[in-house]
Amino acid sequence: MSTTERPVEGQYLPYYDTYIRHIPEGADPLYMLEKLPDALQQAVGQLTDEQARYAYAPGKWSIKEVLVHIIDTERIFAYRALRIARNDKTDLPGFEQDDYVPASEANDRPLANILHEYASVRAATLSLFRSFSPAQLERTGSANGGPASVRALLFIIPGHELHHLSIFRERYLPGLS
Repeated sequence: MSTTERPVEGQYLPYYDTYIRHIPEGADPLYMLEKLPDALQQAVGQLTDEQARYAYAPGKWSIKEVLVHIIDTERIFAYRALRIARNDKTDLPGFEQDDYVPASEANDRPLANILHEYASVRAATLSLFRSFSPAQLERTGSANGGPASVRALLFIIPGHELHHLSIFRERYLPGLS
C-alpha cells in the first residue's frame, strides 16, 4: 500500500477527520510534509518578531505560539507513530495543548529560532516516516484512548499544519496589513 492511501475509519479518532480532510484525495502526505515548509515560510517567514506576537483576538494564541504548537504536535504525533510502528501496544497518552502553549514561552523567542526548530523537527519527521516499511505504516495502536495507525498519523501531521496555515491566512495575516 502506498503512502497516498488514505487511512480508513477506525484507524483514528473521528476528531482527526478535521485534519485528514485537508489532504487532497490522491496526494502523498510525505510530499506534502516536504513542501509545507515553503508555504509556512511564505506565510510567516518575513514577519518581524513583534508582528509574530500578534493574536487576532483576545485569548487567542499569537503567531509564534501557533508555530510552537505545530512543532509540539508534530513531535508528539511522530513519537506516537514510532511507538506504534515498533508494535508498542501501550495506550499512549494525550496532551493538553492549552497547557503546552503558555508553558512554551514562544513569545519570548526570536521567530528565526522557532523557524529553525520547525525545520529541524520536519527533517526528523520525514526521516522517520521514510524509514517505515509498508507493514509498519499499517500498524495500529492506541493513543489518547482511541485507535491510531501509523498511516493516520502520517496524514494528520500535514493536515494539522494545513489547518493552521488556513487560519493564518484567514484571521492572522489580514490583521497585520
